[in-house]
Amino acid sequence: MHTDDERLTPLRGQAREWAADIEPHIAALDRDPGTVARLIHLPLLSRLATLGVPPEYGTPPLTVGGRRYHLRTALEKAVFFEEGARADLGLLFSVPGPDMSGTLVDALGDRAQRDWFYGRLLRRPTWTCFAMTEAGRGSDAARMSTTLTRAPDGGSLVLTGAKRYVGNAVRAGVAVVFARFAPGPLGIRAVLVDTASPGFSAEHVPTLGLRCLQLGAITLDAVEVPEDRLLGRHLPAVRQGMWGWLRTFNTWRTVIAAMGVGAAAAAHAYALRERPAATGADREHWDALARRIGAVRALTYQAARAVDDDPADGELASAAKLTAARLADDLCRAALHRLGPAARLEHPRLDKMARDAQGLELMEGTANVQRLAVFGALVRGGGARRP
Repeated sequence: MHTDDERLTPLRGQAREWAADIEPHIAALDRDPGTVARLIHLPLLSRLATLGVPPEYGTPPLTVGGRRYHLRTALEKAVFFEEGARADLGLLFSVPGPDMSGTLVDALGDRAQRDWFYGRLLRRPTWTCFAMTEAGRGSDAARMSTTLTRAPDGGSLVLTGAKRYVGNAVRAGVAVVFARFAPGPLGIRAVLVDTASPGFSAEHVPTLGLRCLQLGAITLDAVEVPEDRLLGRHLPAVRQGMWGWLRTFNTWRTVIAAMGVGAAAAAHAYALRERPAATGADREHWDALARRIGAVRALTYQAARAVDDDPADGELASAAKLTAARLADDLCRAALHRLGPAARLEHPRLDKMARDAQGLELMEGTANVQRLAVFGALVRGGGARRP
């Protein structure tokens, strides 16, 4: 199977060229997450802020070599984010734009909700956040404590609770927030929230890696939400909550996997640039690592194609995310080992790569979550249909 369609080659080349513009700013991004806002003029970031917006809203496509890209498919996202991750693993998740929230709005939003959400993003560069995880509960919907209730006057909804480890929470203008609206497995719903609403507050959570993502903790103190911001309200009950976010996770797990591939390739290249491989066993070892990167890239692209064909088809996405997260960590460790005991001090760029790679484990579900997803698909017979 080809891992890079001819149609995607120009997109890969353009993303790689733009990613090179980020190189001089990587240390500053690690020191100060606010650097992202000062780099928004760079093409990689400025175009990403609107590329995920549906073309019906008049957003121009990225045109390269006579081909047009809207970055609306999992495969296009995978190619673009892989190249971005070669420069900085967390940067492309740290810029304004629809990101995961947009994918959920596409799945569950009615026309008025889509107009409100994308209208905000097109008026000015606007960050969004996807607030599901809770302290001590992770993304376990069955244990979610944030609640969504009807206001006493019946004219609006009230959001109460807390979220943690939410990317871009501090700088987001629009949040998609998950909460329990009713008992049972169908009772978890998502709402669109203007973060300027009274009762919504967010503070930065310090992290060792992925600092530019600026993870945050959100407090929801009786935040009033108009009822027309309840996503999925026009859909059957079985498609109002989990149905939408599983499709969102399936798409973005392939993106996270692609970022892992990009980070692994960057660590591999850095190690060999600083200390070229000798002949014999050393060269064979690093050639084998290069082939491993290629194999995981092929799996990731196959997973992205599967999700594009059917957003509910997520077992390959889980397998790719699990495998790529481990790959990035292994390659960063191998590169550090190659460059010696003082590698983290003498090579701060590689030290940052290694710290950031650790964060892939936690993004869009930990390894155990992915293993359960793959196992469930095998039990249901889904894996048996794969070639």
